[in-house]
Amino acid sequence: MPSSRTGRPPVRRAARRPVVPGPPRENPLRTLVVRARRAWDRPLTAYYLILGGSLLLTGLGLVMVYSASQITALQMSLPGSYFFRKQLLAAGIGAVLLFAASRMPVRLHRALAYPILAGAVVLMALVQVPGIGVAVNGNQNWIALGGSFQLQPSEFGKLALVLWGADLLARKQDKRLLTQWKHMLVPLVPAAFMLLGLIMLGGDMGTAIILTAILFGLLWLAGAPTRLFVGVLSVAAVLGAILIRTSPNRMARLACLGATEPQAGPVDCWQAVHGIYALASGGIFGSGLGASVEKWGQLPEAHTDFIFAITGEELGLAGTLSVLALFAALGYAGIRVAGRTEDPFVRYAAGGVTTWITAQAVINIGAVLGLLPIAGVPLPLFSYGGSALLPTMFAIGLLIAFAREDPAARMALAMRQPRFGKKRVRGSQGSRRWNTMRRRAPVVRPSGER
Repeated sequence: MPSSRTGRPPVRRAARRPVVPGPPRENPLRTLVVRARRAWDRPLTAYYLILGGSLLLTGLGLVMVYSASQITALQMSLPGSYFFRKQLLAAGIGAVLLFAASRMPVRLHRALAYPILAGAVVLMALVQVPGIGVAVNGNQNWIALGGSFQLQPSEFGKLALVLWGADLLARKQDKRLLTQWKHMLVPLVPAAFMLLGLIMLGGDMGTAIILTAILFGLLWLAGAPTRLFVGVLSVAAVLGAILIRTSPNRMARLACLGATEPQAGPVDCWQAVHGIYALASGGIFGSGLGASVEKWGQLPEAHTDFIFAITGEELGLAGTLSVLALFAALGYAGIRVAGRTEDPFVRYAAGGVTTWITAQAVINIGAVLGLLPIAGVPLPLFSYGGSALLPTMFAIGLLIAFAREDPAARMALAMRQPRFGKKRVRGSQGSRRWNTMRRRAPVVRPSGER
């Protein structure tokens, strides 16, 4: 055996093993996209988006109502939390309505359609009775309930049109009558025009626009032909143009589009311009909660129609984008519920509610941004106003109920029932056993027993 110069035997080196290539590294961005897509396609996605989005909007709205209304309340010699407490009370009642609507079966929703429509029509007619109806900001669309509480019946007209229109179209679809244009239009369009007439008697064109959007949404979901759809749209556009042309107040609001000075010639654009000032001064992260300057008497209706401007001033671009993202999530979830169901009533009702909330949010935010005329409609679930909050939260409960009715979602919810503390019946004697986390001692069996 040969030896080295030191006299020691040479060290044998182990043969190198061939390097086996490992699995290829996955792209983390691609993995994240795949996981997000899987989570997005889960059965309960729409359910959680509707529930979480509505609760976040309502909670953030309460915070902003408290911040934006303090100065207004103090100027009226009221406590600073006056408007916040009233909104909190309305949110509590709305939460009860939301929970009740989310637990109702679909057949009960359909049974409520006609009573809600009849009640809305009666209340909207009582608005025009002297001594009962109350005018606010030039529009007589309110009923005094006593004390500081008032009710705006036209807000419940939106819910009535959604439920009644969905039930009507669903019954006609079951009888295969929607292929005839007269069955598609009658009595849906005349009833909608009746509600629009009662609203316009009070001068509230903003609510009339939302009601028209709901009508068009129902017709589109019912598969109205293009010619029929364009015909109804043309009639509505002509009537809207006449109503705007014959009202100096509406013409002044139209003239304020794109205004940069509070006094644009003979037209007073104070509210529109100061809404832009509030958004511009907010920056990216805002001036801080409660630190708004425009709410100190500069911006009218800071806690109602222009609460989005105060949100942009205090929470900045980040806050406004968060609000927009929540409304986008609600809109997507509503479309998903309407698109995946086989029940025609659920499809029409979910589509009508989604059209209602989305159109109202677009009109309100567009007016604050100066892209649309000021219509005087509140931001859903966000602005101050119990009359608008209550039917909206009931409509959100409808969407939650419809999302729960999906077979896949129902199965997923059943699988997530609590495992512990649930009573089970075992054996012929009906003995009850409680499942607990405590480990039970093994039963000692006598010898020979199997």
